Amino acid sequence: MKNFLKIIAFVLPFFSLAQYTDVINSNRPGQSVSAYAVGRNVLQLEAGIYYEQKDHALLNTQSDIWGSEFALRYGLLFEQLELIYEGAYQNQNITFSDFGTSNNLTDFSRNRVGLKFLIYDRYKSEERNKPNLYSWRANNVFQLKNLIPSISMYGGATFNLGGNPFYVGDPTVSYRALLATQSRLSPRFVLITNFAYDRISSDFPELSYLVSLSHAFRNPKWSAFVENQGIDSDRYSDVLIRGGIAHLLGENLQVDFNLGASLKNTPSRVFVTIGGSYRLDLHKDKLKAIDDQNANENGGAIKKNSMKKKRKEKEKAGGSGAEDINLGPSKKQLRKLKKKERKQKKSEGGGAIDF
Repeated sequence: MKNFLKIIAFVLPFFSLAQYTDVINSNRPGQSVSAYAVGRNVLQLEAGIYYEQKDHALLNTQSDIWGSEFALRYGLLFEQLELIYEGAYQNQNITFSDFGTSNNLTDFSRNRVGLKFLIYDRYKSEERNKPNLYSWRANNVFQLKNLIPSISMYGGATFNLGGNPFYVGDPTVSYRALLATQSRLSPRFVLITNFAYDRISSDFPELSYLVSLSHAFRNPKWSAFVENQGIDSDRYSDVLIRGGIAHLLGENLQVDFNLGASLKNTPSRVFVTIGGSYRLDLHKDKLKAIDDQNANENGGAIKKNSMKKKRKEKEKAGGSGAEDINLGPSKKQLRKLKKKERKQKKSEGGGAIDF
């Protein structure tokens, strides 16, 4: 854990300057969309397979649904902008018990393309990322100011191609808008909310919300989440609950599992999903002129073999942790930082006297 904290302290200054992170930033395993982009020139695939049991008490129908869901994300032009394609292709075998008949439906249940742009980054300021040198508690417990979120906007289109049996009568193209927020409540908890207006130009526009809370365990390669989704439309309305876990296999690879259910029986839904995320990291930091850099903004001059030492510490720690998890400095590290600060102030005040 101490080695992991050192890694976090080393890479945190870079996180504050860009969307890109050293560890994969995935929207899985839930359905919520994070406020942050993957980073410029990063190509990321997020995919899974799912099974759902869907029964309708009033219509007296039972359905078995198998499907695959996938998202392709690309950091476009600059750090805050992301191009996203999201799809879900499913096969539904529905039985009508009152008539003793069945039917099979196969097509896209989700097929959309859009752009997401970060309009406010809560942690862009270096001052907000500095630890409190005089309070370990202040760095590790919830504070009201932690509710202030980073915010992004999404605009896109949903495509209904070839007489889709799940959306009969919808136009070929309808539109979608979304507001995403993300708050780091504490070093281990992240809160994400989404508010979406989908199929805007169709006869059945859909309003929905998502609230997702994720938690990193003591081993930061493991995380868990719980999520609530509400859907309101003349075609279909529901409230869904999901929960699951994710495990980081490497800096560019994550696997996940989740399950969930609806809160009503018209229809009742129970579903389970397993999947993963992989990142093709082509990101390169933009060069910054020496004249525009602050000499000590990233910890001062680089010492001999310092990068080699950091690499060994990282390998020993087993890699970096989960997205948006910053455990902060330990109590021992805080004492060292305070001692260093006192020495720096003493040296600054020890020069010649100005008259």
